[in-house]
Parts: sequence; structure tokens; C-alpha cells
Amino acid sequence: MKEAIFKGEEIYQLIPQRPPIVMVDAFFGIEENQSYSGLTVTEDNMFCQTGRLQEPGIIEHIAQSAAARIGYIYLQQNKPVPLGFIGSVDKLRIEHLPEVGSKLYTEITVVQELFDITLIAAKVKSGETLVAECKMKIFLKKE
Repeated sequence: MKEAIFKGEEIYQLIPQRPPIVMVDAFFGIEENQSYSGLTVTEDNMFCQTGRLQEPGIIEHIAQSAAARIGYIYLQQNKPVPLGFIGSVDKLRIEHLPEVGSKLYTEITVVQELFDITLIAAKVKSGETLVAECKMKIFLKKE
């Protein structure tokens, strides 16, 4: 795993979300059509119950990981970061719910981009253990 190039509150430069719904706390960068982000699961996370991150939190983490990728690209171009909306979630497979203290590492792969629509494939891991994977369609609202 690489060193994060954005972490903690620096993430706010890449995503429109603000506490208490921030679900990405590290961005590791982009290589070709893939980007990498992370989240440390904390007890005070609004998506945690009984010491585990629940399914909606995992899905939101994937969406915000994709948003961080777009935010990074736009920041590099000195453009305002656009809002994104989940259009669909397909082939979602959640293997397990990560415990508080787990460090998630997420790989976003761009499958296709067409106008303001991006289709991504996501893979979330904790260490070597697969947490979840899915495909997600994201719509951008550009100013």
C-alpha cells in the first residue's frame, strides 16, 4: 500500500460530503484507470452498529471513493469538484461486515465513461480479506 496523498480533513478538497457522512479518510492516487482510497472504521461512524460497519456504509464508502477519484482529477485541472449521484449498484457482493478498527483499502476501476456517466467496478479489502465488490453507475452534475 502506498502513502496517502490526501488524508484526514484534506479529503474535503476531493469530495462534497462533510461530517458526519464522510466515508473516505485517505486517498492514495490514480494509476491509469484505477484509483485507491481508504477508510478506518471508527465506533462513532454513523453506519456502525454492534461494532461493525453495515452494508449502507460500505456502499457509501464505494461511492465516495469514486467521488474522490473525480475530485482529484478536477482539482488537478483547477476546476470545481462536481457533485455525483449513484445511478445504480449492480452485482453487489458483501463478504463480511468490517469491525471497528478495520482499515479498508478500496480499488476503483473505471469500466466506461460516457458524457457525465461513469461505470466503475469496486473492490473493498481489509488486509488481504475481500469485504465487498460491485459495479456502480455514477452521474455527474457539472456546473
